[in-house]
Order: sequence, then C-alpha cells, then structure tokens
Amino acid sequence: MHIEDLRNIAWKFNSRLKFVMSRGEIITEEYEPVVKEIIKKVKEEGNKALLEFTKKFDGEELKEEDLEVPYEELEKAYEEIEPEVRQALEIAHERIKRFHEKQLENSFITEEEGILIGMRVIPLERVGLYVPGGKAVYPSTVLMNAVPAVVAGVKEIIMVSPKPNKYTLAAGFIAGVSRVFRVGGAQAIAALAYGTESLPKVDKIVGPGNIYVTIAKKLLFGVVDIDMIAGPSEVLVISDGTVDPKWIAWDLLSQAEHDELAGAFLITTDEKHAVQVVEKLKQIMEDFPRKDIAQKSIGRFGTVFLVEDLDQACEVANYIAPEHLELMVKDPFSLLPKIKHAGAVFLGAYSTEPLGDYLLGPNHTLPTGRTARFFSPLGVYDFVKRSSFMYVSKEGFEKLADHAQHIAKAEGLIAHYEAVRIRKELP
Repeated sequence: MHIEDLRNIAWKFNSRLKFVMSRGEIITEEYEPVVKEIIKKVKEEGNKALLEFTKKFDGEELKEEDLEVPYEELEKAYEEIEPEVRQALEIAHERIKRFHEKQLENSFITEEEGILIGMRVIPLERVGLYVPGGKAVYPSTVLMNAVPAVVAGVKEIIMVSPKPNKYTLAAGFIAGVSRVFRVGGAQAIAALAYGTESLPKVDKIVGPGNIYVTIAKKLLFGVVDIDMIAGPSEVLVISDGTVDPKWIAWDLLSQAEHDELAGAFLITTDEKHAVQVVEKLKQIMEDFPRKDIAQKSIGRFGTVFLVEDLDQACEVANYIAPEHLELMVKDPFSLLPKIKHAGAVFLGAYSTEPLGDYLLGPNHTLPTGRTARFFSPLGVYDFVKRSSFMYVSKEGFEKLADHAQHIAKAEGLIAHYEAVRIRKELP
C-alpha cells in the first residue's frame, strides 16, 4: 500500500492521486464491438441468441422452457436456506423497506384564479433487475434493488441472473420479485431492453454487473432507462488516529476483496498511524482467503494520503468523491457538514461499511468513480416518473394570453402566437 504526502499547496496535481482517481474510468474501446454484436443478435433473434450466448459464456445448455425459473423454486429456496440467513435477510428487508418508505413523493395540485396546475408521481410499470451469478452470491443486491421498486409501486420486477443460487432466489422471494430468468451478461441486458419470446421488455434496468453488462447498459440507455454507470467499488477512510488501526485495515480490505480494480484509500493526519494501518494490512493478508484478489487491488490502487489537518482531509475526500466514506475520527459529526461529495457516509468507529452493505437500511447501490459529484444512491425516486397537468379556464386564459403572445412574437413562432390569438376572438 502506497503512502503519499499531500501536505503541500499543489496536492491536486499529485501523480498518485490522479492515478487512483482514473481507476474508475471505463475503457470501452476493447469491449464495445463485442457488446454491440451481442445486442444486435439478441434484438434480431431473441431467445435463439440468448440460448447461444448462455452456452458460450456461461457454459449452460438450456432449452427455451429452461430460461424462466419457476416461481415455486423461489419459495423452495426461501424454505431451504439456513434459518439464521433467512432471519438476517428478513431483518435486512424490513430495515431497507422502512428507510425507503421515507423517500416516497406525493403528487400535488395548485389552484389560482382559473388555473389548475399540478404534478402526478407515477410508478414505472415494469423494471429489470440484474444480479451477478455463477460463483457470486449477492442476495443483498436483490434486496437493495428490488425493495425501492416495490415501495415505489412498480407492478412487475423481472430479475435476470446467470446460474442463480438459492440465496439469490430466496432474497427474490422475500423482496417481491415477479419473475426470474436464468440469463446473464450483455445478452440479458439486451433481452430486457428489447424483449424476447420469453423475457418481457422493461422500462428500466438496475443492478451491478461486469464490464460487458456495464457497457450494454450504457449503449442501450435511451432504448431503456438505467440506474447508473457503475465502476469498481471503493472506500475512503478519514482517520485522526483515534481508531484501532486493525479496524481500519479490515474496513479497507472489505472493499479490496471485491475485485482487482477495487479502491481502498486512507486519509490521515497521523503518519505513525498510517504506518500501523499498512502493517496490519500486511499481517492480515498473509492468511487471507481472498488474498489473490485483495493483493492485486491493494498493491495497485491502495493508498494512504497524509494531510495537514481534518479540514484538508475533507477537501481531498470531496475531490475524490468516493462511493463509501468512513469518518473514523473522534468527532465524526463535526466533519459531516464539510462533506459534499460521497455516495454514503459512515460516522464513527462502529459504523463499518459492511453494515451498510447489508442491514442499516440506506441503499448500497451507490455512485462510483467520482460520479458522487452528481449521482445519488439508488432510491424510490429512481422507480417513478413525474407528469405535469394543466387546466386553464377563460378567466385564466385572459390573464396570461397577452404575455404568451409577446413571448411567441419574440421567438418568431407564428403558430404559437396564432393559437393564443384565435381564442381571443371567442365571445
């Protein structure tokens, strides 16, 4: 893990800082041609292409009737998983649901002198949920993506996952997923966007995936809505040296174990503390089961940044705009107002990021790669659309007609002008 000194006026030009910030950039040139061909074939050939790509990429030879998982399998998986896991998922579901119910928006109407204006908040009709499968086990992803959709009032949630396991299926049952299909990769995204003989076309696709899934979502945005363009996971910890270095080392490792491109960063005012954290990381990784992945992530991107004080720490954190930000300091609430850009903020020594991944309630689908500057966590608001409505009486028309004509004339739009003027001729 690298240690870099940012205690200078030109810290934004630090080469190490620039390097770790670039890790979230998606290099599409190598993968786009392949993804475009997959999308084209699924659009044209439907199920036939899905079955071919499933055999090619996932090693599964399925028939058309095998694509959809019978709903009874979801209920069976729910009953068969370990009781302690089932209870944990149910508690997580309830907490996620309770938090997201606070995000519900209301329609409204305003009345004034012959004019009625308002906004309707309408849930999307059908959404697609992508869940990584195969070797991966992500029931938490199912809950985090499906629950806000259910809370929003979405009628149909279509889940796709290559080789879905019992935990994924059980989570789908708990969350209220409507249908599940055994298909993954870019081909699954294309199938959701265009529809096939078996998979229905959806209005929006949410959920994480590999580079092929991410590029497919990017290319199909406009045909279908998407949640965000997600890059590798990342955590940034601000520490003043008051929290046990071992705790911080494990928190950094909890992101590094995701994949080789994951980012684990520490910002601290205490150089001795920085060295202690690095030493603890080395010790832990000696016998770490996911050592191969974590070592590549930590070795390439893991970085400790030394800063003058906690004000500079917040300045650097805002510049990086991390997915997860942990404030491991004596008084974390004093720093919170200074944080402007972060997907989720964890305050205090016991607020470890994995609790947020699973059980706290706020969504764990978060903006990565500096996109926290303009993206928000996934929420109920992502599963609704807004439609405005207007009613104008004769009295209201007379109040605004002249002003509308003046603007239409200034813009040179003749029909706009006449559409207003002609109504003035009525008695």
